Amino acid sequence: MSLMTCTVALGVAASFLAIGAAGHPGHDHAEPTAGGSEENPAYVLGYTMTGIDGEEVELARFEGKVLMIVNTASRCGLTPQYEALQAMQDEHGDDGLVVLGFPANNFGGQEPGTDEQIAAFCTERFDVTFPMFSKISVKGDDAHPLFVQLAELPEPLGGEPAWNFTKFIVDRSGVVVARFEPRTRPDADEVKAVLAGLLEADG
Repeated sequence: MSLMTCTVALGVAASFLAIGAAGHPGHDHAEPTAGGSEENPAYVLGYTMTGIDGEEVELARFEGKVLMIVNTASRCGLTPQYEALQAMQDEHGDDGLVVLGFPANNFGGQEPGTDEQIAAFCTERFDVTFPMFSKISVKGDDAHPLFVQLAELPEPLGGEPAWNFTKFIVDRSGVVVARFEPRTRPDADEVKAVLAGLLEADG
């Protein structure tokens, strides 16, 4: 399958916000069970999502892990980032990193396939083993509540995804602490530096 070129509409620089460890609270897609919390609106594990295999997945099961939430697409010029995402999962999975992939067709119609087609593509082309979820919308009026919450976070974390492969980093307590724009590779030095600090923190 040939990859179509995509253009990232916003800036490509990574931005992140350090958040101290103290103070964190411990469509046919399943409805969210909760949004953030009054204690910390950046807590994003209060949702039950549909896995790409159709099974319901409570994001709370990932509490205690460091997460990289990524909106993905199969026909984008950035699609080869799947390889780097899988490499990061392979390298740091034992340390507590989990990549979460959310296919979306919001940008240039670059994710037109069914869940079954997307799963087959990811497995056959990139040997993806990290959790992938059922295709959702990540921006606009029909955006999934998870991505509505992400968009509503204060800058520099918030705002709708700029394009495919926007990356949100979540600490072990389930709080979003960093965001990297699409052209920043998952294995870029600035991403690795943030992840290293989080992975070294106690679970």
